[in-house]
Amino acid sequence: MQITAINALNEKFKNESPENVLQYFLKTYASKIALASSMGAEDQVLTHMIANIDAGCNIFTLDTGRVFPETYSTIERTNTQYGIRISIYFPNTDAVEEMVNIKGVNLFYESIENRKQCCAVRKIEPLHRAFNGLEVWISGLRREQAITREEMQMIEWDESNQLIKINPLINWTEKEVWKFIRKNGIPYNKLHDNGFPSIGCQPCTRAIQPGEDVRAGRWWWENPETKECGLHAKH
Repeated sequence: MQITAINALNEKFKNESPENVLQYFLKTYASKIALASSMGAEDQVLTHMIANIDAGCNIFTLDTGRVFPETYSTIERTNTQYGIRISIYFPNTDAVEEMVNIKGVNLFYESIENRKQCCAVRKIEPLHRAFNGLEVWISGLRREQAITREEMQMIEWDESNQLIKINPLINWTEKEVWKFIRKNGIPYNKLHDNGFPSIGCQPCTRAIQPGEDVRAGRWWWENPETKECGLHAKH
């Protein structure tokens, strides 16, 4: 899609609510759109909004094989509350076995290169399979979350995946997210109550201390500028 078309969409929706943005794209792209959910707070907000607009919309998540038990519980509670079935994509077994047998089960602590390889095998490859046949993917990114996300727009062209990517909550604050969750009784990952604002794989996620950046608990041994797994790569 041409950058002029993306700019026009951003101008069109710059003052619209996330619900209105979702309603437009869900109607326009129907079976060609999906929410990629990490089961985090923002994605739970989007799941609630989507379920009230089109409960048949494709919602999927990635099971890397290293997620928290609380994440599995969140999947089940969400399916039950909204009467939906979140699709789960797993990494390629052979690729995981080869990587672990060559570099070790906790290779990601040894170097950024190893960590990115692990993310590529456990996240990026299954994500590409999940994207098959899609034209639009919905993401729960917010600018406030990280230095790597400050320049992101509500509507973007994802060059690496050749998809339109929409970030309906891009302008929301963390306070707005939690106000919406509590007001609507949305199920959420209980780790959020224990100092985990951002939740990924168990070995790569820790609780944060008061005053720390919300992404400080992800890959805490790396510099802030490298703290992305590649799902939201900029080109």
